[in-house]
Amino acid sequence: MSSADPVAAVGGAPAGGSDGGAADDDGGTAPDDDGGAANDDEGTSADGTWLELSVAADVEAVEAVSEILGRVASGGTSVEPAFILSDEGLGAFVDASRPATVRAYLPARDRTAARTAIHDTRIALGHLQAFGIRPIGDLDVRVVHEADWAEAWKAHFPVLRVGRRLVIRPTWRRHARRPDDVVLALDPGMAFGTGLHPTTRLCLAALEVVADRAAPALGRVLDVGTGSGILAIAAGLLGADAIVGVDPDPIAVDAARANIGRNGLARRTRIRAGSVPTGEPPFDIVLANLIASLLVTLAPDLSAELAPDGTLIASGIFIDREGDVRAAFEAAGLTVLDRLAEGEWVALVATRNGTRL
Repeated sequence: MSSADPVAAVGGAPAGGSDGGAADDDGGTAPDDDGGAANDDEGTSADGTWLELSVAADVEAVEAVSEILGRVASGGTSVEPAFILSDEGLGAFVDASRPATVRAYLPARDRTAARTAIHDTRIALGHLQAFGIRPIGDLDVRVVHEADWAEAWKAHFPVLRVGRRLVIRPTWRRHARRPDDVVLALDPGMAFGTGLHPTTRLCLAALEVVADRAAPALGRVLDVGTGSGILAIAAGLLGADAIVGVDPDPIAVDAARANIGRNGLARRTRIRAGSVPTGEPPFDIVLANLIASLLVTLAPDLSAELAPDGTLIASGIFIDREGDVRAAFEAAGLTVLDRLAEGEWVALVATRNGTRL
């Protein structure tokens, strides 16, 4: 067994498994005694070492693959869409016709648990592939050391153009600004909201349209579930007079505050822990990039945050839950005026008085 293979380094199948018999039946030698493999395991026994599990999948299979990888990765999964490079490689657009990559990470130190997780994940993916509904690639496994991880993940975040004017620039990348560009400098860290996910892009695109109608000023803006602060930053750069961002996650609060400062919006923006109701005066625009179930639950509170002629931009709605969200909004006194969609995701723009800005 060669330790150059990260799966081999932890064993290819769980103890007693039958995955080709190679992992635990290598001439009757146990994985920790296979001719020195335990001492030549690419450092997988060291603290701070992880296994990266990745699968290329059709965009409509991403949710199912994420669920499978999430079973063994307590920290959740990430989804990286395919990109088409533009602006001489300094920018990118999402290409929904190509597979996305789903990634998850699990500790490599416990070799028995790791190889069991890999084996179980391969079996589950095989069952999903057997349906043949959408293209799903094979499971790829590689060793990642925390010492390298701090920089390696940055390769997956290009400069991204959203809508007509908005540009999301990771702080470690350069961008040749066009005259009308509104450039957001972002360091996502561990907080949600990079612009890579369709729900964030839909919210940004809707915000840009609303901002064009409301020019020259957006008034007061509330960002519910602010995450990295990306929507709050966009609102500020598009002309909001004052922004409040709330999030129950303290990591998100810290990340958002740092990103707000990077974009010169600290004087106009307050980020704090919490959710709705905020106890703040009414807002002209409320941004809520959440999930459908939360939007349904929070619909009355989101509506109550709006000024009489205010606008709610809600995203994170999977298409099969759109009807539920619309019904909840209508029950809360909101009228849906616009709908944006990308793949299986939907964003809704609603107001309390049924008229556009």
